[in-house]
Amino acid sequence: MPIETRIQAAGTDVMEAAGRLAAEVVALPVRPGPEAPEAAVAGALKEAWEGALEEALPCTPAELLALHRAKGEPGELTSTTARIGDRPCELLLYGVGDASPAALRRAGAALARRGKGRETLVAGVPDGGDLAALAEGALLGSYGFRIGAAPPRPALRTLALAGPDTAAIEAAAGRGGRIARAAALARDLANTPAREKDPSWLAARAGEIGADAGLAVRVRDEKDLVDGGFGGLLAVGAGSSRPPRLIEMSYEPEGGGSGRHVVLVGKGITFDTGGLSLKPNEGMKTMKTDMAGGAVIMAVLGALRDLGVRDRVTGLVAAAENMPSGSAMRPGDVITHFGGTTSEVLNTDAEGRLVLADALAYADAELDPDVVVDVATLTGAAKVALGLRHGALFANDDALAGALTEAGTAAGEPVWRLPMVEEYRQGIESDVADVANIERRGFGGGSIMAALFLREFVGDRTWAHLDVAGPGRSTADDGDLSKGATGFGARLLLSWLTTAA
Repeated sequence: MPIETRIQAAGTDVMEAAGRLAAEVVALPVRPGPEAPEAAVAGALKEAWEGALEEALPCTPAELLALHRAKGEPGELTSTTARIGDRPCELLLYGVGDASPAALRRAGAALARRGKGRETLVAGVPDGGDLAALAEGALLGSYGFRIGAAPPRPALRTLALAGPDTAAIEAAAGRGGRIARAAALARDLANTPAREKDPSWLAARAGEIGADAGLAVRVRDEKDLVDGGFGGLLAVGAGSSRPPRLIEMSYEPEGGGSGRHVVLVGKGITFDTGGLSLKPNEGMKTMKTDMAGGAVIMAVLGALRDLGVRDRVTGLVAAAENMPSGSAMRPGDVITHFGGTTSEVLNTDAEGRLVLADALAYADAELDPDVVVDVATLTGAAKVALGLRHGALFANDDALAGALTEAGTAAGEPVWRLPMVEEYRQGIESDVADVANIERRGFGGGSIMAALFLREFVGDRTWAHLDVAGPGRSTADDGDLSKGATGFGARLLLSWLTTAA
């Protein structure tokens, strides 16, 4: 759902702003103290204490922190009641840790969640630190997806940030807002139930995003896919009554740009039953989010113009629904992909790589990219290897791998590079086709095997593959993540593309 919380600058004086805006909650930043709580009392907190708070509190902030054994850790909240003018309000001392971007995202998310059901929360900002991260965390912390009646406690309406540099706060709120809304859009698309979300629905949303962001959008329907030889998309979508689509979104920067052409490719499986290699019921419950990679690509394309990205960027979303039926692909089938490479289907639940193969081969043959990056919730093996917070990164270029790793760290979406082991390539050899869609010789390494399969279709292009099966979904609200789809990859790619600019 669209983020309802708005962020605004509130002037330089926290307590004055709280009174003027009739804030129900006032929050002041606290850093960790090396020895005693008194060391944490600085900046906005010290100024507020020496002003209106000294009369409003029965104890000093340091005493309050000591009472609650607060440490100033990111997202830690210490609450009491204070009186501002003739009104009582909740006073929060919120931990900001070392004020790094990661710490401020967590702190912002904690404030937004504490402010649910409130109209206005005024927060003093910490000295130094990336205030865009604070704004981003607050907006993503306020995110929620719900169909039906409104939640009993709606999102915080307004977060007003007060600090010495109003212009910096306004700029940070603008940038943090643009990034957060891109991630929220990716979450919305992935969280939408598959009953509503089929490949044509996804294509329609791409059209809306393109119209708003000044993008060219082309959608290939099933006839176009047959005529073009997109055998992977057609095979995966063959079991569904709702046919596949290949969505192409094109961004052209104003003034000519950098001259670099980036192609982003996303897996768009709108629901994955496993096909004839049927998943158990538990394995299907989250499969409405199996198009999370495609959602990320659509959201990123929609944000490029606002962020002033200088690269030319093409987004490809390979969308299909993987269902079992009399017309579904079968284990043992051989698929001819775009460009002529053939693959043997040994497991119909390894379908994501089949649709990505078509899109990657098309990008290599027709789009002449300088660099290609694909994003997919591709393998359970990546989740086993790296858990739920790190994405798996594969790349055929060290500089690209380094840039994406750095961008992920900066954006709060960390990735870890895994090897493409050449000796494992024999594990996906086929007796009847150019390549098999799963490993067949007992090597293991499922995420590596999937990356080796995709590499067959990128030619000599500089390429990276992000397997986000773990961090693409969250089991609970945690920091700037929300239960359900996380939009993992959107902030990473936007950080990478804007850094390059």
